[in-house]
Amino acid sequence: QVQLVESGGGLVQAGGSLRLSCAASGPTFVIYRVGWFRQAPGKEREYVAYIHWSAGSTDYADSVKGRFTISRDKSKNTVYLQMNSLKSEDTAVYYCAARHIGSITYDHWGQGTQVTVSS
Repeated sequence: QVQLVESGGGLVQAGGSLRLSCAASGPTFVIYRVGWFRQAPGKEREYVAYIHWSAGSTDYADSVKGRFTISRDKSKNTVYLQMNSLKSEDTAVYYCAARHIGSITYDHWGQGTQVTVSS
């Protein structure tokens, strides 16, 4: 099955940048969409952005639009989340997830990577 591994999290000052990576392995040909989600302490998990694996089209939550950019390198089976102008409210564990062709939910999830923005 598809496996996802996130990396790139860390501690950054407000206004700074980080780039998260989500490396996929296994039968990646079944992937339709890859999304990024985040969960802050005491809060529900929230959607951040997604990219269509094949077409490359993207979508963003309003809270990150204009600051975050999702992209993918199909040759490396990797999806990136470039995060600029970070704010303290961006502090969370970030997860990537993959949705199969024909599925209505995200079928595979990574283990998450911590992003902490200090003010």
